[in-house]
Amino acid sequence: MVPLTDFLLDASLRDDFPLLAQDVHPGQPLVFLDNAASSQRPRQVIDAIVHCYEHDYANVHRGIHVLSERSTDAYELARRKTQAFLAAEHAHEVIFTAGTTAGINTVARSWGDANVHAGDELLLTPMEHHSNLVPWFQLAERTGAVIRHMPMSDDGVLQLDRLDEVLTERTKLVAFTAVSNTLGTINPVEALCRRARAVGAVSLVDAAQSAPHLTTNVQQMGCDFLVFSGHKLCGPSGVGVLYGRETLLETMPPFLGGGSMINRVYDDRFTPADLPAKFEAGTPPIAGAIGLGAALDYLTAIGLERIAAHEHTLVERAWSGLSQIAGIRLLGPAPGGSDDPCRAGLVSFVLDRPHAHDIAQLLDRRGIAVRAGHHCTQPLHDRMGIAASTRASFYLYNTPAEVDLLIAALGEVRERFRPTGRRRRGRIDA
Repeated sequence: MVPLTDFLLDASLRDDFPLLAQDVHPGQPLVFLDNAASSQRPRQVIDAIVHCYEHDYANVHRGIHVLSERSTDAYELARRKTQAFLAAEHAHEVIFTAGTTAGINTVARSWGDANVHAGDELLLTPMEHHSNLVPWFQLAERTGAVIRHMPMSDDGVLQLDRLDEVLTERTKLVAFTAVSNTLGTINPVEALCRRARAVGAVSLVDAAQSAPHLTTNVQQMGCDFLVFSGHKLCGPSGVGVLYGRETLLETMPPFLGGGSMINRVYDDRFTPADLPAKFEAGTPPIAGAIGLGAALDYLTAIGLERIAAHEHTLVERAWSGLSQIAGIRLLGPAPGGSDDPCRAGLVSFVLDRPHAHDIAQLLDRRGIAVRAGHHCTQPLHDRMGIAASTRASFYLYNTPAEVDLLIAALGEVRERFRPTGRRRRGRIDA
C-alpha cells in the first residue's frame, strides 16, 4: 500500500464538508464514493448561497434598486470567475445553463439545427453518457444526419490511429467526453479537437467528469464548445456552463425564447440580445451561479493539479487492492504512471456474483456509498457484454483509509457469495 505521507492533500479539508461528518447507519460513518454522480459542498459554497438569499437576492439585470444591483454584480462576477477557470478569451463566451445536459441540448438545437443537414455525419465515441448521445440522435432524426462512432480498444481507449476511418470531410461535429464516467479513461482532448478542426468539423467537449478534477484551458484545447455541471465540482445543482467560441455563438440563433434574451420585441418579431444574454432566457440560476463561483474559488485555491495527483494515488491504491479479489473484472485502462495517468479517479467493476445492485446495497450497510447500474452508458455496457457495473469514484475529500474500507468490504462480499458446490447467500453483518 502507498504510505499516507505520499498523499498531497491535507485531510483537514474534510472538515469543510459538513455532510461527511455523519453516521448513515448506527456505528457506520459515511464513506462517500459516488462523486462521479454528484460531489458534496464545502461550507464556503453553502455560506455563499445562504448569504445571497439572506442579504442580496433579487432578479438580475432588470431592477433599478440596490438588491438587484448587488445580485447582478455577484452573478456577473461568477461569470468572470468561470471565464478564468476555463481560460476563455471573453466572459461573454460563458453561458450559464441548468447543467451539462442543458448545454449540449442548446448546441444541438441552436448550432445543430442551423448547420447540420441530410448526409452530414456526427462523430461520437462508444463511451458517451446518454446526455452526449440522445441530443445528437434527435438532431440526426430531425435532419437526416448520420451517427458514427470512433474506434475503441477493448480496454476502453480510443484508437486515434484508426480515426481516419470515421473522421472525414463529411463530419460536421465531433462530440466526446474528456473523461469517461464509467471507464475512467482520460481522452486526448487537444488531439481530437485538432483532428476535428483539420476536416472543418466543430468540436464539443463534455467536461462534466474532467472539470472537477483536471485543469481546463479551452484555448489550449482548441475546442469550439465545452460543457460542465456545477454539482460535480463542489457547487450547487441546477447550474452548469456552456462555453462557446465567440464567432460561433454570434452566428447561432437563440434556443429558448422569453425574457432577458431579447433586444427588442415587436408585434410579430423580435431581435435577440447580445451575448451572453441571447442564450440565458428567463430568470437565470442566480444563487446557483454565485454558488458555482464560490466552488471555483475553493477548487482554485487548493489547486486542480494537486487534486488530480491526490485522486491518482487513490485510484492506484483502489486498482491494486481490487484486482486481488477473485472473480472481479475491472473496467477501463489500468492506471498509468504519474506522468501519464490515462485514468481519472474512479473504478468501475463487475463481480461474477452478486449483481451490482446487491453489491451497492451490501456496501451501503457499511456506510459506503457507490453507484450501481449502467451509469447512463447503456451502449457501452452492451459493448462490454454486461447489464450493470458498480462504480466507486473519488474526490479531494476521500482518504486512503476509505479506499481500504472499500477493498475490505468487497472482499467480504466476494467471500459471502463465492462460488461453491451450491449457491450461497449471505450478507455483510453490521
